[in-house]
Amino acid sequence: MLPSFIRPNANLAFYALFAVAASGFGQTFFVSIFGSALRSEFQLSNAQYGATYSGATLASAALLLVCGGLVDRWPLRRITALAVTLLAAACLLLAAAQSGWMLLPGFFLLRFFGQGFMTHLGMTTAGRYFSDNRGKVIALAALGFPLAEALLPSAGAQLIHWSGWRSAWVAAAIVLLLVVLPGLLLLARTPTHGSAASATTFGRDDDFTRAQVLRDPGFYLLLPAALMTPFVVTAVLFHQGAIGDSRGWSLTLMAGAFGGYAAGHLLMLFLAGGLVDRFGAQRSLPLALLPMVAGLLLLALCHGAWVPYAYLALLGITQAGTGTAGGALWPERYGSRHLGAIRSLSQAAMVLSTAVSPLLAGVLLDGGISVSALAGSLAGLVLLCALLALMARPQRRADREGNAV
Repeated sequence: MLPSFIRPNANLAFYALFAVAASGFGQTFFVSIFGSALRSEFQLSNAQYGATYSGATLASAALLLVCGGLVDRWPLRRITALAVTLLAAACLLLAAAQSGWMLLPGFFLLRFFGQGFMTHLGMTTAGRYFSDNRGKVIALAALGFPLAEALLPSAGAQLIHWSGWRSAWVAAAIVLLLVVLPGLLLLARTPTHGSAASATTFGRDDDFTRAQVLRDPGFYLLLPAALMTPFVVTAVLFHQGAIGDSRGWSLTLMAGAFGGYAAGHLLMLFLAGGLVDRFGAQRSLPLALLPMVAGLLLLALCHGAWVPYAYLALLGITQAGTGTAGGALWPERYGSRHLGAIRSLSQAAMVLSTAVSPLLAGVLLDGGISVSALAGSLAGLVLLCALLALMARPQRRADREGNAV
């Protein structure tokens, strides 16, 4: 029996879940398993490979600002077909790469249609078609991330071991075209105007446009809090090797500690939706950052072998909490009529932050900053962003032409 909170548009709730899971084909946790093979095949240094990947990610963030609004204007089935088909094309382009430069367009398509657009599609659908239980539905959609993390890297690694990296990319394209695309098209049935299920789907006449959002000072107080989790988590996870070396933690210990991260993330997802629905996304967002502050302070101040388990679990809790609150924040504050265009702002900024933070943390570590200093600085930055978010007043439709904060 289906949960009551998804019953009005159950197919769209599962669409959001599977779209987010399908974004895994373009997420770093999947692409990273190909790193050694690609560097070896095309004789690329770590810096060259990293620059190619970061450049493609930055370009995808810029394009998402331009194309994110298509979700508001195109039928869901059409935009889904385009996104999944071109994500599969990215996999085939990488499989056929004969020189290092061909990785750039392949990575660009992969990051744009995978990490960027499939996530954008899933979260926008969850935010648009559900109002009374939006937090719970967004938390359900966010389960797509741990689902993909559990399945894709291990399956891809086995394929690389058995038949090589090119075959693994071909297999990914086949799965996208023969499994993901038909499944999402089957689920992408949207309610029509006038139906009971569409009462809040198409928005109100006084919902904000993207231009009006950009004139709202409160947007700039809330956006840093929404970006802190991907910014910090990407930087910390990307440099786990350097952190472990600095503290004398073995690779086995660090790998096992990811179980704490996954557990914190998954367990909090089951609670975050109800909390957001009860207290509101804007109030929940800064509070959800506090476990991350505690985890970073643990990393800064403590050196025991238990620390990786504890601080990564706290980061996982914040990952779930801010992901749910951040997904519900924009439709709660600005309405759903132009949600695709509005979410593309935060999604593009998120992609940009995940491209910048590993580079910035790497430069600081190479420059001699200690892990304790880096973690303490990040904790202070996260706390500052939480305080900024608390300064943003709840938005009222009547404020859209004004300067309410």
